Amino acid sequence: MNHPSKAGTPIVIAHRGASGYLPEHTLAAKAMAHAMGADYIEQDVVLSGDGVPVVLHDVYLESTTNVAHHFPGRARPDGRFYAMDFSLEELRQLQVHERSGPGEDGVEVAVYPDRFPLGPALFGIPTLAEEIDLIAGLDRSRARRTGLYVELKGPGLHRRGGLDIAASVLEVLAQKGYANRPDQVFLQCFDGAALRRLRHEMKTPLPLIQLIGDNSWGEDTDSDYDYLLSPTGLAEVAGYADGIGPWLSQIYLGRDASGQTRLSDLVPRARALGLKVHPYTFRRDDLPAGIGSFTELLDVFFRQAGVDGVFTDFPDLVRSYLDSQAGLAL
Repeated sequence: MNHPSKAGTPIVIAHRGASGYLPEHTLAAKAMAHAMGADYIEQDVVLSGDGVPVVLHDVYLESTTNVAHHFPGRARPDGRFYAMDFSLEELRQLQVHERSGPGEDGVEVAVYPDRFPLGPALFGIPTLAEEIDLIAGLDRSRARRTGLYVELKGPGLHRRGGLDIAASVLEVLAQKGYANRPDQVFLQCFDGAALRRLRHEMKTPLPLIQLIGDNSWGEDTDSDYDYLLSPTGLAEVAGYADGIGPWLSQIYLGRDASGQTRLSDLVPRARALGLKVHPYTFRRDDLPAGIGSFTELLDVFFRQAGVDGVFTDFPDLVRSYLDSQAGLAL
């Protein structure tokens, strides 16, 4: 039986499932990621208006569901449809599709046009409990031990709406027998205050990962990511978290004039503090500048930067790469 985080072995984290092949965070995408040998499968979690944890990347619904057509007039003044404004029963009525946005003529187009087509109405929004049941069931039938990688989305937004996402997630993990499996579950968040609460107030034994974004993204958090990347900030992170989840562009800085890879010092600084490093997001169809192939991208991060694992939309390709490198020193 495989172990999701064997010491010293880089891990494959299925980003929103096998989302390069099926719509993100659908149970179908999670089943495919499991079949592809992902060590961990990611669950982004938001709460319904009645407090049920559901698996959805955004606190908004319009980019991946038909909410605007099914519930017209339910948007907030900012034009967005918030998941927490809908009951679980209402969320059950929505159809999930490939991530999309308005095209030049106003018609919805897929963000990644060569992925699963927008049209088929085949998928719904799963609850966190349902997804855990799926993964646990597949672990049993396939004799595996797959990890959960749970992200708490917008804890401040939920709190202002009278909802406690941390408590709700821990309750589901406890109900499903995962709350005390530190070798099988990571909890991640962009909000450092939420992670400190999980560690110091809620006393979770689960390893915590501080996600690091860019301040320009406008995440719903008081965290200053420039500060967290500084020596002082990173040392502070090490006081409450077990690792970091940086944006890959915070490690890979492009090529110099001679074509050599330029890397930041983030990975060695994090390692010196005992922090794991799990960067995001590795996509075959969205390569950084100066990278000619997906294999080249993986070479840079595993063989040169020495990261501990990666979030990827294509878990089969990373699994195949790591298996091919098993006889070599990464």
